Amino acid sequence: MGMTYVETFDDGPGGWVGWDRGLTALETGPGTIVSRGPWWIDANHAPPGGGYLHLLFAMYPTRLHMPPPVDEVNRFAKAGFPSDFTNARMTLRLRGELDTKGTNLVLLAQAHVGDHALNHVLTAQPFDVTTDWTEQTITLPPDDDQWLCLGSRHDRMDTYGWGDVADVLSDINGDIILVLHPVDIAPAGPIEHDQHYLFAGRDYEADASRLPTGYVELDEVRIEFPD
Repeated sequence: MGMTYVETFDDGPGGWVGWDRGLTALETGPGTIVSRGPWWIDANHAPPGGGYLHLLFAMYPTRLHMPPPVDEVNRFAKAGFPSDFTNARMTLRLRGELDTKGTNLVLLAQAHVGDHALNHVLTAQPFDVTTDWTEQTITLPPDDDQWLCLGSRHDRMDTYGWGDVADVLSDINGDIILVLHPVDIAPAGPIEHDQHYLFAGRDYEADASRLPTGYVELDEVRIEFPD
């Protein structure tokens, strides 16, 4: 293998962030970072896109400094690790208590390709969240059969699009995110329009009984890049 990135969180999040209508600082423990529900509903990829998401942990491979309210140095970018993640191996040491409500914890890769941001989730290789610490490894292959391209909701097609995962992995100039997908969204009460036409969590309240609950804790992230 080539370069290997290791983040143990012993000196803080190191550029890993949360998301709640914008970047947020993550809860920290002794050498860990924690994402705790309830989580913001990402409706940017609602049908006809690939579905709703919760965003737990994010890292921007090419962004050296995180803006406020995070305002810290991204150790991945500072060390000069590559943005080409093709066939990289990603290992997490994690635990948690998570009522998934039918979702999976999966990796999302986002990159700007041409005029659009392409988002793919690695649905073929989910992480299992248990109450005991486990170490789990996934590989990021340029194989569209293992990924779901999320595309866009009806009114964000000028921003998000569809394309091949190989183009995303070759230069992740956006972010990598650990997400819960697909989140089952339904209105908590009557609404006047199609639920996917409106923006869940903003235009109407989502039925909380369908949403995942709990927390996920990361102790280490390791990314091994091919030669």
